Amino acid sequence: MILDLLIEPLQYGFMQRSLIVAVIVGVLCAVVGSYLLVRRLALLGDAISHSLLPGLAIAFMLGINLYVGAFIAGVLSALLIAWIHTRSTIKEDAAMGIVFSAFFSIGITLITLIQKDNKIDLNHFLFGNILGVTLTEVRDVVIIAIVVLVTVVLLYKELLFFCFDTLGAQAAGLPVQWLNGGLMVLVALTVVASMKTVGVILVLSLLITPAAAAYLLVPRFHQVMILAAAIGAFSSVCGMYLSYYLNLPSGPAIVIIASTLFGLAFLVNPDSGLLSRFKPHAPSP
Repeated sequence: MILDLLIEPLQYGFMQRSLIVAVIVGVLCAVVGSYLLVRRLALLGDAISHSLLPGLAIAFMLGINLYVGAFIAGVLSALLIAWIHTRSTIKEDAAMGIVFSAFFSIGITLITLIQKDNKIDLNHFLFGNILGVTLTEVRDVVIIAIVVLVTVVLLYKELLFFCFDTLGAQAAGLPVQWLNGGLMVLVALTVVASMKTVGVILVLSLLITPAAAAYLLVPRFHQVMILAAAIGAFSSVCGMYLSYYLNLPSGPAIVIIASTLFGLAFLVNPDSGLLSRFKPHAPSP
């Protein structure tokens, strides 16, 4: 019976494509989100995701690949945030708020103008439409995933040093500015890959929630990254099956599962979880 429930959705091509993309995005967001979590830059993912809209709209008007337009807009927003922060006394979180609100407003305006003359709905990029993913989009997501994951493997030690101790990395001679820019590019690529899955509104949850859950359960960073990837992939698969059987929107279903797993991790966390308060304490010698 359970096997039949698992196999039934796989009879359809759209579910096969959706599950492939969901698992890839779940792993990708968790890996990159782990770096954002330790750098305390969770809002950077949100800022970049909201900044994709102008790129999407302009790419549609020019007739080019929407992913290319979204990536360019994401990188520009990341560079603009860094430029405002380094060239003024404005704090990084304030720079993020300024840039993402400006880009998001421009994007909404452009999309509204486009929809007056074209019967096309770009709004699914806001909330995700993974069930409509095409083979071309699967290919694009796979390429992005390969680029991001290979980069993470090659620069793992450097990025780890930079994220945990920026001043120490600079003193050791590492190219801190390049590492910071590279991390922002990785975030932009990850958000672009995720926009069809959960949309730009919910992508922050997929970036941070699996990593945060893993952070509560394991002590070492490589363990956090591996467990977060597993949580992200599991959340994506379970969310897709919930979406199929309960007729729920796919993106929110994935996020609900990830948030539920974080809640469980928060409860059972052996160090500071709520359930740890009810454990009997060893008697004092």
